[in-house]
Amino acid sequence: MAKNGNHDVESPEQRNGEETETEDLVIFQGGQDLTIVDILDAPGEVIGKSNYGTLYKALLQRSNCVRLLRFLRPVCTARAKDFGQVIELLGCIRHPNLVPLLGFYAGSRGEKLLVHPFFRRGNLAQFIRDGNADSHKWTIIYRISIGIAKGLDYLHTGLQKPIVHGNLKSKNILLDGSHLPFISDFGLHLLLNPTAAQEMLEASAADGYKAPELIKMKDASEQTDIYSFGIILLELISGKEPINENPTPDDDFHLPTYMRNAVLDRRITDLYHPGILVSNQSDNEKLVTEECVLKFFQLAMACCSPSPSLRPNIKQVLWKLEEIGR
Repeated sequence: MAKNGNHDVESPEQRNGEETETEDLVIFQGGQDLTIVDILDAPGEVIGKSNYGTLYKALLQRSNCVRLLRFLRPVCTARAKDFGQVIELLGCIRHPNLVPLLGFYAGSRGEKLLVHPFFRRGNLAQFIRDGNADSHKWTIIYRISIGIAKGLDYLHTGLQKPIVHGNLKSKNILLDGSHLPFISDFGLHLLLNPTAAQEMLEASAADGYKAPELIKMKDASEQTDIYSFGIILLELISGKEPINENPTPDDDFHLPTYMRNAVLDRRITDLYHPGILVSNQSDNEKLVTEECVLKFFQLAMACCSPSPSLRPNIKQVLWKLEEIGR
């Protein structure tokens, strides 16, 4: 980790008896080309908005690199001490299936920018919904699934202290040109104050990814991440959005409407692409069987169990996925 400037992240100064924040840029592995001037002067295109911030696709002029800039609204961020500690933690995380934090800028007026690589293929939700024929191919569905599982395994078991994602969904899975997945936004809720973090959870609930037992974002856990991952697995094989229409408080099934109806009516084949078993298999690809798809579906359903204690942990998920892929 390197710094531009002589101040710690979020370190205040005293000026005329008033506390003000200093301007600072913290650089992590892969962000050596970043400068404050480049970040602030980069032409940016808004590609996403939320209550707590804005995402920009930005071209850094000096390096001619496209980066993803995440602006966090000052009113939505955590306390300075907590924020700085989380940034240092997130900036050190490196894994082939996790989006790295390249740099962090803290402005003099409280503005905060996170800098990440930009993935031109976009996110998994777009890939599934755009009708791309590749999204129906078993080999690609499997590659994406096991890549997400490996990234989540690192967050849950590969660090000194587990990091709960807290907002795992297909929009937060980015893809490269070979359809390798990269999990983004992990630990983002730790950078937000309780109100903003709760708003994030409510948005996740509306999208269909929230575990039924999760009431407050502060209670997010490895088990709630597993539930969200199960929904993504179902989304991958069905190609449908996990929207829960007209949920009821006493609904014990806790699945998006189309998934719940298909399971209750024993129409399991409605939950995967009709052509998934015969989708453009090349000669060197292993032909997928209906048994493989069924095992994949059963694993997804186990992850989505209403009871957290009945969900597999991420190591068990990885073991099962590897077994399915043999």
